[in-house]
Amino acid sequence: MTYSPSRRTLVLSAATAAAAFGLDAELAVVAARPHRRTEDPERGFFRARIGEAEVIALYDGIWEKPHEAGFISNASVSETKQALAAAGLPSAFVTIPIATYVVRFKGKTVLCDAGGGGQVQGYNPDSIFISGRMLGNLKAAGIQPGEIDTILVSHFHPDHIFGLLGEDTNAPVFPNAEIIVAGAEYKWWTDPSLTGRLPPGRQPLARRIQTVIPNWKNVLPVDGEDEVVPGIRFVSVPGHTPGHTAFHLSSGSEQLMISNDTAYLPALCARHPGWHGAFDQDGVLAEASRRKLLDRVVAEQMLICGTHFPWPGFGRLTRDGGSYALDMLHA
Repeated sequence: MTYSPSRRTLVLSAATAAAAFGLDAELAVVAARPHRRTEDPERGFFRARIGEAEVIALYDGIWEKPHEAGFISNASVSETKQALAAAGLPSAFVTIPIATYVVRFKGKTVLCDAGGGGQVQGYNPDSIFISGRMLGNLKAAGIQPGEIDTILVSHFHPDHIFGLLGEDTNAPVFPNAEIIVAGAEYKWWTDPSLTGRLPPGRQPLARRIQTVIPNWKNVLPVDGEDEVVPGIRFVSVPGHTPGHTAFHLSSGSEQLMISNDTAYLPALCARHPGWHGAFDQDGVLAEASRRKLLDRVVAEQMLICGTHFPWPGFGRLTRDGGSYALDMLHA
């Protein structure tokens, strides 16, 4: 892997059940408001090379979330603020970047998740939720939407799939691309009995998925951890959602784990392997999945990136006692 940015180091816990990101009482299908506190990066895309594969990070937006009791179910707001400050991040609110990734390899152009499409934001008046930058940054990187052959979906949370859906029409934004998702994720969200079993805040998400996604002819649910496109395998990391999936890219001796929401926010993983996030559907299972995945990343000395990692999202993990040191790259 070749790159040329500067670096900085964050310390992560060996695998935490950190806060997870989904549609709950805090999220609604509404237009984003103006950005008030955090500016977009000067360039909304970042290129890296993994062997013969080109990987392009695309900035989609950011969530500046007010602190609330229960965001980390077994840590106080004070402890959360201390973790953010220790990582050199603002502690007045929780900064949650959003990125997607394009992989160009073996003649294929693959989009990994689609961002929020400008359709989600926090309900709290002090909450800033900006999304929908991905399409513009895709074009700025020299790629037209029609060039996307395949879209890999890690899970059906709105910051990962609403970029697939037209805001007012639910029309497919990428009608010619094959959309591949784990069978367990597809089956859970499209079960007609699901809506009545969900809390009220999640029911609109389930209804939207069930109304739209099963009617698209280009959606392919797959089971197992097969190679779904050349050079990329699905990696099962359930817990955040029933079928949450990471994407493992390999080219020659180089590897990249696109971890999606497995490790969530690095700052909130620091020194707290037992923290459980309120939006993980099964916190215990999510923690076990994170431990397994991050142990593999360290053991195989591969690069890692994540949807909500500090921009542009790439880093390397090394052990630091019972935790990991994450050497992040700057854009």
